[in-house]
Amino acid sequence: MARGGDGLQVLSALDAAKTQWYHFTAIIVAGMGFFTDAYDLFCISLVTKLLGRIYYTDTSKDSPGSLPPNVAAAVNGVAFCGTLAGQLFFGWLGDKLGRKSVYGMTLMVMVICSVASGLSFGHTPTGVMATLCFFRFWLGFGIGGDYPLSATIMSEYANKRTRGAFIAAVFAMQGFGILAGGIVTLVISAAFRAAYPSPAYRDDHFTSTVPQADFVWRVILMLGAAPALLTYYWRMKMPETARYTALVAKNAKQAAADMSKVLHTEILDEQEKLDGMVAAEGANSFGLFSREFARRHGLHLVGTATTWFLLDIAFYSQNLFQKDIFTSINWIPKANTMSALEEVYRISRAQTLIALCGTVPGYWFTVALIDVVGRFAIQLLGFFMMTVFMLGLAIPYHHWTTPGNHIGFVVMYAFTFFFANFGPNSTTFIVPAEIFPARLRSTCHGISAASGKAGAIIGAFGFLYAAQNQDKSKTDAGYPAGIGVRNSLFVLAASNMLGFVLTFLVPESKGKSLEEMSGEAEDSEEEPVGARAVRPSETQMV
Repeated sequence: MARGGDGLQVLSALDAAKTQWYHFTAIIVAGMGFFTDAYDLFCISLVTKLLGRIYYTDTSKDSPGSLPPNVAAAVNGVAFCGTLAGQLFFGWLGDKLGRKSVYGMTLMVMVICSVASGLSFGHTPTGVMATLCFFRFWLGFGIGGDYPLSATIMSEYANKRTRGAFIAAVFAMQGFGILAGGIVTLVISAAFRAAYPSPAYRDDHFTSTVPQADFVWRVILMLGAAPALLTYYWRMKMPETARYTALVAKNAKQAAADMSKVLHTEILDEQEKLDGMVAAEGANSFGLFSREFARRHGLHLVGTATTWFLLDIAFYSQNLFQKDIFTSINWIPKANTMSALEEVYRISRAQTLIALCGTVPGYWFTVALIDVVGRFAIQLLGFFMMTVFMLGLAIPYHHWTTPGNHIGFVVMYAFTFFFANFGPNSTTFIVPAEIFPARLRSTCHGISAASGKAGAIIGAFGFLYAAQNQDKSKTDAGYPAGIGVRNSLFVLAASNMLGFVLTFLVPESKGKSLEEMSGEAEDSEEEPVGARAVRPSETQMV
């Protein structure tokens, strides 16, 4: 806020507001979007083995079918391509049309495409996979919009004292989404396994995969529409954020009216004051591609984008391919020793356990400590500890793969997830929503998030090939020899270490108002006294 106390009362009221019911409402409404995002993005990894068995099994061979490399890469990665595009498009649109109106669009895209993904049709395996990929791309497009909009809305609603915890709580719903994906898959696969018992593949190639298994993956994908649909009404009831209404739309009267209802207190309509601020706009009307933006925020944007990029290479390759890692350490039996439904059950059980022990607790440690310790320290700690645990997995890798040591591997693996979430996976989401001007906030968050998804695409596509055995005779069907899981873990450790270094480009935003973090407050002090009387720091976000 402006240091002279001459800012708009509606913004001062938001910064100083005590934690109250509307904060929790905003967390739930925005957080359910992230719950849905995580469920939709990660549930596909639970059913890719099943898709391979259903559509690509050759019963003349000793091992059940698996998705061909190009199909597996497309199914796993296409949603990320859509997410990247959605983050850029909806991030920009959120600054142009307002946060609320765009928020509803993203949700409906997610609902429609979740259902459509489960209804993927075709007479051939290629046809089914092609339609699945088509709908997952557009599902990702809707999910992408949720990132910049949820973060921006929460940051603009929150008070400055607990803003980090509120944004972190929204993002923490991602952990519950991953957990829900595992539990839903566990329940559905267990139910179908009980209803339609079948032998292991090595005992009977033909009946190991029952026809009803085709319903399993479809039901799991379609259930992603349910939480998104449930929150649509509440999203549409939320008023536009006061910072957008006042600083971008330049309607102080509407901002004061909206926040008076939300905060249950009388807030003055200061339209004349805002008009005076706009008239004195001057240098602070710079755009995203201006030299002034590069001077003030260029390094900040580089920092938020590169750290998110590096984090997601490690985070998404781990999440998407943990089923392969568990198989490689023999924690999940070989595919031909199980039926199709048994394999889905065991994969989902493993992911649920990791989510419960490592993923979910890490998010909530961040919620509890981010406004105490600060964003910078948590991000540094997270990247450092992820590097340590990756090396702890990679250096004695052969030890972890021997019988009796698998539990130790899983514990170490869970700790890498814990420190991702009590670390850069949370902070890279929070900081871009705090340090850029209001009129560019959603766009800059979208750019940072899209950079992260570029890293996720590298993780999703690259790790699929890189983690293959170095011995061509031991690779999965259709894959070239890779560098192996052990060397892949070394690569991810190096990626995390580079993220640690680049964190030093990102400023600390703990305890500061959004207007202070934008850097405009400095200019208001440099100007003549007469100008300062009508132009407080936070006004020129427009």
